[in-house]
Amino acid sequence: MADSYLQKTFTSNGNRRTMTISFWVKRASEGTQTTMMGTGSTGAINSFIRFEAAGRLKIFDYNGQSDQWIVETSRYLRDCTSWYHLHFIIDSTQSTAADRVQVWINGERVTKFNSPTYPDEDSEGNWNTAAQSWAIGCQRYSGSNSQFFDGQIAHMNFIDGTACAATVFGETDSTTGEWKPILSPSVTYGDEGFFLKFENSGALGTDSSGNSNTFTV
Repeated sequence: MADSYLQKTFTSNGNRRTMTISFWVKRASEGTQTTMMGTGSTGAINSFIRFEAAGRLKIFDYNGQSDQWIVETSRYLRDCTSWYHLHFIIDSTQSTAADRVQVWINGERVTKFNSPTYPDEDSEGNWNTAAQSWAIGCQRYSGSNSQFFDGQIAHMNFIDGTACAATVFGETDSTTGEWKPILSPSVTYGDEGFFLKFENSGALGTDSSGNSNTFTV
């Protein structure tokens, strides 16, 4: 549905230093700025994952005045015929700055970015805070929603408190050599974690992690 999205506000903070975000996406169009997921408050604090208009992939954390950190791929993802597995590891406990925000596409780590900035070591970001309202399918900023995503999203996993490898959620098909999803990943989701399969059209936000962190349309 046009301009529809999923939303949830948690009542307590999760781990704000270490987390994993992993999902599959297929674009229906390109050329505009669209957001797959993120969090935002009634103020100008927000964090999100989106496609830029030119087709680059961006993830960042904004505190209302400036970017806490921002990572944007040099690579363009403009293919609207294929699925991408997008996998992000946020872990500010890492001593190497470039390891604190990792981006993986179809099982391969991305190493080329446009002037990236990374979280300070052991810093706590805006992702995974109770004050933020999660939105899937759009950007939430200053209490309103915009940049609605045009396409399909499948098997969205959010892991609270653990840095998980991309191979937990995807694997190479032994026959075709293509990267494919692991439909039942073996993972501990943490208190604020969730697993959205989007398989029930009447209840798209159903959480399959065991945490009952269900989103509403």
